[in-house]
Amino acid sequence: MKFSVAMCTYNGEKYVEQQLMSILQQSLPVDEIIICDDSSKDHTVAIADRILKEHSIPYRIVVNTPALGVSNNFL
Repeated sequence: MKFSVAMCTYNGEKYVEQQLMSILQQSLPVDEIIICDDSSKDHTVAIADRILKEHSIPYRIVVNTPALGVSNNFL
């Protein structure tokens, strides 16, 4: 069985590291993380990219341009 985590982000630099570390420290390891960012204007994407590279986990970050809004980012 494989586990994927999907995350939606927007201007979440204050919490994204803590969120990702929590996911990475779960007792059942995840096989990949997919992040959909809704055109953050802060360092959310850079922080997420750094954390995920450091942990050598397969990941993908999709940045919506233009922003889709909360509901459509979750779709």
